[in-house]
Amino acid sequence: MPLHPAIQELLTAMAESGAPPLHELSPADARAGTDALVALGGDGAEVATQTEREIGGVRAVVYTPQGDPGPGGRWPVLVWIHGGGWVICSPETHAAVARDLCAGAGCIVVSLDYRLAPEHKAPAAAEDCRAAVAWLLEHAAELGGDPERVAVGGDSAGGNLAALMAIEFGRRLVFQLLVYPVTDLTGSSPSIVENGTGYFLEKASMDWFTAHYLDGSGIAPDDPRVSPAFASDEQLAATPPAFVVTAEFDPLRDEGEAYAERLRSLGVETTSRRFDGMIHAFYGFQLLVPESVDAIRQSAELLSKAFA
Repeated sequence: MPLHPAIQELLTAMAESGAPPLHELSPADARAGTDALVALGGDGAEVATQTEREIGGVRAVVYTPQGDPGPGGRWPVLVWIHGGGWVICSPETHAAVARDLCAGAGCIVVSLDYRLAPEHKAPAAAEDCRAAVAWLLEHAAELGGDPERVAVGGDSAGGNLAALMAIEFGRRLVFQLLVYPVTDLTGSSPSIVENGTGYFLEKASMDWFTAHYLDGSGIAPDDPRVSPAFASDEQLAATPPAFVVTAEFDPLRDEGEAYAERLRSLGVETTSRRFDGMIHAFYGFQLLVPESVDAIRQSAELLSKAFA
């Protein structure tokens, strides 16, 4: 299927802007350049409350849905881990997605502000996520949440971290939502080359992200501490049900789909869906393409089912 016309128009505008590619920027300049894409997500759905607090020592933005949590008086909880190659972005850049999932799934969303590279090399990001998830599994009630109904999710590098948390905590978590996740930091899947230039996220940018994240850390790209694809069958078989979202023109497409197939082959209840005509980051383009709204809707439906 060809690129969606709105996506093609976006890519053309980006190419004609004269802006340097991300991999030629400093981390500080790359972080400053996210505003235009954030606008494509809109403001997100209405929620009851939005607050900042520390969760297991990690800053987070916490969204609570409108309405009544029902029997038991506690909401289920989604730990949302933003993407950005472990280098850029924040809970604020992913606010619309967090709000949409909060309203759509009827759950508290805890959006983590984990430490970023290159200031904090691997495994700092995973350590922060681990601390926050561990705290919520014990103390979610302090937020009005149910510690027996905690899920993890994230996009891109956030999907990578969410997958690592699903391996770490297994079925103490009820669901893993993996949106075009990075599962293999060796960058060896065919789509890395096939979709490696001209489709927003490029191979050169992935190499830039990975270098900032791993160089000097002492951790190799094929280490299961950073690449969930290298976890053992035993570890992956013990993870919770999953929804894996991929995009046709994404360099990360093949590794996400291979990960979904491996989970499925190991007996993990896994739903996977490729969105044709889409590129990396489309999940946050709610104002640009209906596929974004559809992907978030399906995510919310599967989360609701897992929380039931």
